[in-house]
Amino acid sequence: MRYVSPTAKIAADANIGYFTVIGDGACIGNNVTIGNNVTIYPGSIIGDNVYIESNAVIGRLPRPAKTSTVKITGDLPPVKVGAGSIIGCGAVLYAGTEVGSSCLIGDRTLVREYCLIGDNVVIGSGSIVENCVTIAKNTKIQSGAYITTYTTIGENCFIAPMVTTLNDNFMGRTEERFKHIKGADIKKGARVGGGSILLPGIKVAEESFIAAGAVVTRDTLPARVYKGVPAKEFRIVPEKELLKEEDS
Repeated sequence: MRYVSPTAKIAADANIGYFTVIGDGACIGNNVTIGNNVTIYPGSIIGDNVYIESNAVIGRLPRPAKTSTVKITGDLPPVKVGAGSIIGCGAVLYAGTEVGSSCLIGDRTLVREYCLIGDNVVIGSGSIVENCVTIAKNTKIQSGAYITTYTTIGENCFIAPMVTTLNDNFMGRTEERFKHIKGADIKKGARVGGGSILLPGIKVAEESFIAAGAVVTRDTLPARVYKGVPAKEFRIVPEKELLKEEDS
């Protein structure tokens, strides 16, 4: 048993599981597989060869608190999921977000509104990507990472498990904070080790290597290793570890 809106456009070879709801005007591409108990909100656009696991929610509308940092003004565009992507069990994608092709969004992962995710991105299970985040192509974010609002992550980055990014030096106090809220700016090829913390507005330079457990309180230099609390420059990243042109 399922509900599919008569105005939804669904390819003939789509495979839809039990107890799934597909809303008005949703567009489901060729060779799409949708598991059981999935909710696809009105207007959502699902590309060809996408696999959506059971209990996922696609295109949810945000209902922010009055004190939320990001305010919603007007209607959000529908969520878009690119061709060949996989959406894991229990994952939630909000409206206004675009997922590129051949991405993997892990089980129980949350991706909020206004996010732009490039092609071939992996976001591991249980991760949280808050609103207004940009993640460029070929980046890997491992399980349990927290990517805060207004974070930017470049191409070919590696974000290890349980990394935390922060965006508010005022920690919720005073109206002044709204002028300064900014997540990390993580440049192309940077690697951030497990359990490390990036303070608000930090710039992690290209090819920087942040060791596990480090607390980054200042901008880093390109192709340098940082470790410790607070993180300090330790050595140069070995040449053999740097990205080649063909990796771009």
